[in-house]
Amino acid sequence: MNWVRRCAGLVLGGGLAVAGCGMPGAPLPPSLNLPNPVTDLVASRTGDQIRLTWTMPKNNTDKLLLKDKVEVRVCRREGAAGQCAEAGELEVAPGAAGSFSETLPEGLRQGVARPLSYYVELRNSSGRSAGLSNAADVLAGEAPGPVTGLEAEVRKAGVVLRWSAVDQGSAATAVRLRRRLLTPQAEKKGVGKNEAMGGVLAPAPEAVEQNLLVEAEGKTPDRALDKDIQFGEAYEYRAQRVARVEVDGETLELDGALSEPLRVEVRDVFPPAVPTGLAAVAVDGSESGGGAAIDLSWQPDTETDLAGYIVYRREGNGDWLRISPAQLVVGPAFHDAHVEAGHSYSYAVSAIDQTGHESGRSGEAEETVPGP
Repeated sequence: MNWVRRCAGLVLGGGLAVAGCGMPGAPLPPSLNLPNPVTDLVASRTGDQIRLTWTMPKNNTDKLLLKDKVEVRVCRREGAAGQCAEAGELEVAPGAAGSFSETLPEGLRQGVARPLSYYVELRNSSGRSAGLSNAADVLAGEAPGPVTGLEAEVRKAGVVLRWSAVDQGSAATAVRLRRRLLTPQAEKKGVGKNEAMGGVLAPAPEAVEQNLLVEAEGKTPDRALDKDIQFGEAYEYRAQRVARVEVDGETLELDGALSEPLRVEVRDVFPPAVPTGLAAVAVDGSESGGGAAIDLSWQPDTETDLAGYIVYRREGNGDWLRISPAQLVVGPAFHDAHVEAGHSYSYAVSAIDQTGHESGRSGEAEETVPGP
């Protein structure tokens, strides 16, 4: 009673004193110590090996720090429904990087490519969990067969790659070409330090590793053109077939084995394109005090390695003679002042690239110089 009277008096004397009476508050429920679910699970398949990686949480669902290692259950599910089949168990410390690997069971290594989802479930000491992790998807099924017969042909437009055609049945199969530059710019002799480090005048360095995915509607591709090459370089190509399946708007891929490497030296042995649109027009220079002449013009060559042009002329059925000077004609025009009144001339033009390769001669253009 005394205790009750004192507390009552404190209540009457002021609300602040009530807290000092030591009355028990509402009881808190005990923590279930359920680890927070994993949210960043990632899965990959190489051959028949599956590898999972994730980050372990540091807290439980009550926002309290996890102290001991956590039991991790790994399971997999084929398709959208059904049970999540046990794949393995392990223990991982809170906040640590988790990983798990397994060899696909035989049944999941056979048949057509199809989705397979992996999950991890974190359990407390009582075997309870707060739910499965996010789904990490790979493709089950038989991996595509290897690419065989890989060969290359260097053309002016790029490197043409071919390989043996294989019927992959109903699978939507692409081919991935993995290209590696064997002559990086910084390793070439004669490249200055500033250029190798990306100086102002240095061209943008070419990526050492590049991939090209080749697809063909309704069939498995058996060739490709790699246009993104630079003459004077050496490349290594490897190819692999890739099964691709759309799952909920996302494309999953199943890679086959890589082919044997193929080295390709890309040398520029190709002349420029033949000039077109050559026209010849006689010019009467009497008004300007000059002599007669013939002006030539043609469509400009747009190739990046063009050095210039050579102009040829013949009279009647005579031989073709070079009439342009030793120095190449830079622009797509030429003024021929060495003509005679009343004579007819035929002209042709060729293009020269920076390595000295000459194109074939253009179509002829004929013109007659007016008589006196």
